[in-house]
Amino acid sequence: MAEQTSTANAWPANPADLIPAGRKRLGWGLLAAATLGLLAIIVVQILYKTEMSTVGFDTWRPVVYAYILWGAALGAWQVLTRGEDGQRALFLLPALLFTIAMVIFPTLFGFYIALTDWNLSSFTGRRFNGLDNFWQMLADPYYRNALLNMVLYVLAVLVEYVIAFGLALLLNAQIKARKFFRVVFLLPLMLSPVAVSWMVGKSLMEYRFGPAATLARHLGWDNPAFFSDPITARISIMMLDAWTFIPFMMIMLLAGLQAMSREVLEAARVDGATAWQTFWQVTFPLMLPVSVTAVILRIIFKLKLADIIITLTSGGPGGATDSVSSFIYREYRDRSNVGYGTMLAMAYLIIIVVFVTWLLKVASRFVRNVN
Repeated sequence: MAEQTSTANAWPANPADLIPAGRKRLGWGLLAAATLGLLAIIVVQILYKTEMSTVGFDTWRPVVYAYILWGAALGAWQVLTRGEDGQRALFLLPALLFTIAMVIFPTLFGFYIALTDWNLSSFTGRRFNGLDNFWQMLADPYYRNALLNMVLYVLAVLVEYVIAFGLALLLNAQIKARKFFRVVFLLPLMLSPVAVSWMVGKSLMEYRFGPAATLARHLGWDNPAFFSDPITARISIMMLDAWTFIPFMMIMLLAGLQAMSREVLEAARVDGATAWQTFWQVTFPLMLPVSVTAVILRIIFKLKLADIIITLTSGGPGGATDSVSSFIYREYRDRSNVGYGTMLAMAYLIIIVVFVTWLLKVASRFVRNVN
């Protein structure tokens, strides 16, 4: 019995401990050599493209070849150092390499483009200009205006949430034709925002013959130009975007309401709670996780707002309705300014990552405190 115990204690807890040290050194050596080779080729190519060195390659193809070799070395390192665990990890390797190739590398290349003077209408081609685009961005009043508009657009999500919650409560109640109204309220979500822009913005809200403009004249509005005045145009954009995406939040909130325990609501009624007390003290706190999820997802969609603005106003009048995405789009399309447009996009990406990360932390802390 003692011999069995000593044998069990002598058996390694980790199967990787059975792998010879020489095999592990070989795996680490392959990975180190491939990593250093990949980094060296990338650095040489960056220095060559930024005109800081005369040694380099005309295309980025050698970097692709080095990356493929690095992926093979990474797989060999897993097998040589971890044995069977490394063989199982090989099934995850294609997804990892694909993510790096399709997300990490393009992002890094985007930061490189942001540091260049590259206008497609210019005959000089791409030229490295350091932080010139960054300083230009800080002094750009139209970009600051677009960021301010995005703050207003994001704040409008709170109003959309209130409307969506009200519709969800209505559709969760025992009303006639409830299934019919659920389908009708979901119709805007089934339409493309571009289609909504043309059907509603370009047709119903057209200044001369649109039904909405005609009705506004009959109600006493002398000049019903929905997209000519900055404030009116901004509110019109918010309304169209809200009409399209309120059903998204509504369906999530409706699913949360239907998943709630009926016994809790019945217990509140038995205790004598009014309808408002039942909603505010029972329904709303229980729905808070679903509400936070719906609002955060809607904010993420709102941060990408562009198609309705591009179709209806092209950012006008005078940039009053511009979102950051629509402004960047026009920087590419109208001015062909790839370098500066990429700098704007990279800066906006950083702002989104920081803002969404902060928002998730605040939302998590808020839900914990309430519950």
